[in-house]
Amino acid sequence: MAESSNTRQPSPSPPPPAPISQTPGPRASRLHQVFDQALARTLRANSYQNFASCFPTPARHVPASLESVWRQLNAKLEESAKAEFTEILTEREAVQHLNELDRLVGEARARKESEGENGEGHATRAAPHTLGAEDLYKAHLMPYLQEAQATLNDKLEATHTQNAELAQTVQTQRIEIEQLLSQLESVIGDLEGAATAATQFSKEHHLRQDAVQMDEEVNARVGL
Repeated sequence: MAESSNTRQPSPSPPPPAPISQTPGPRASRLHQVFDQALARTLRANSYQNFASCFPTPARHVPASLESVWRQLNAKLEESAKAEFTEILTEREAVQHLNELDRLVGEARARKESEGENGEGHATRAAPHTLGAEDLYKAHLMPYLQEAQATLNDKLEATHTQNAELAQTVQTQRIEIEQLLSQLESVIGDLEGAATAATQFSKEHHLRQDAVQMDEEVNARVGL
C-alpha cells in the first residue's frame, strides 16, 4: 500500500541556533580579568602613603580621619569604575557577542580538526541555503567582533599606561611639594631668627639710652 501523500517530509531548514548564554565565556572572562587587574593597579598606585604625603598636616594630627577619607575615596573610585564597566558591557552586549565569537571559533576549530582527521585538504563549507538568517548574520559579524575585541584590548592597555604615567606624575608632584615645604620651613626659620635679633637689638638700644640718660642726670647734679 502506497504511503499517503499527506505524510510530512523532514524540513530541510536547519534547526534554530541555541540561545547565547549570558554567562561570560573564555573571552568575556578574560576581558573581566584584564579590567580587574587594571583597576587593582590603579588603586594600588593611590596608596595611603602616597595620599597622606599630599596632606602632611592632617596625616600628622588626625591620621585616623585622613585614612577614613582615603578608604572612602578608593571605595568610590572602585565602585564607579565597575559600574561604568558593567554599563558599557550591557550597552554593547559585549558578553553575548564574545560568547558568540567563542562559539564560532570553536565550531571552526572543530571543522578544521575533522577535516584533518578525514585527510581533506580543503575546507568543507556548509551550503548557505542551509544556514539560518542569524547564522549568516553572525558569520558576517565575526570580523567586526574580532576588531572590536582588539580595539577594546588596546584601550584597556592604553588606560593602564595612562594610569602608570599618572602615578608617576603624582609621585613627582609629591617630591616637588616636599621640596617647597622644606624651602618654606627654611625661610620661616630665617624670619624667626631675624625677628629674634631685632628684638634683642631693640632691648640693647633701650638699655643704652637709659644709661646715657642716667649719666647725664648724674653729671647735671655734680655741676650743681
